[in-house]
Amino acid sequence: MNVPENLKYTKDHEWIRVEGEEAFIGITDFAQKELGDIVFIEVETVDETLDIEEAFGTIEAVKTVSDMFMPISGKVVEFNETLESSPEVINSDPYGEGWIIKIKISDTNEINELLDASEYKELIES
Repeated sequence: MNVPENLKYTKDHEWIRVEGEEAFIGITDFAQKELGDIVFIEVETVDETLDIEEAFGTIEAVKTVSDMFMPISGKVVEFNETLESSPEVINSDPYGEGWIIKIKISDTNEINELLDASEYKELIES
């Protein structure tokens, strides 16, 4: 199971990579394996400011549809448009080309509440 050390994680299996005042958000390798083949991503929250744990979109796999939740509060500034035509990129590269949204961070202190790689590994292995 791939759990990069440089990211933070949520109990809902989202990851976040902070770059200055912005952050990229996606779903973890564990989550994409659990979902199976991803066929559609819907994000209608671009230009909206959302609170921590608020749903920012949905991810549809062959067998289920799931909400995706904000790891921290912020304004959704970009959706990865590659996913419109190629949602399966999340299955093949969840931490790279498979990022889902980019946000402008509202409160950097919330990052400290997220799981680090070792804590996330404990969560998925228990």
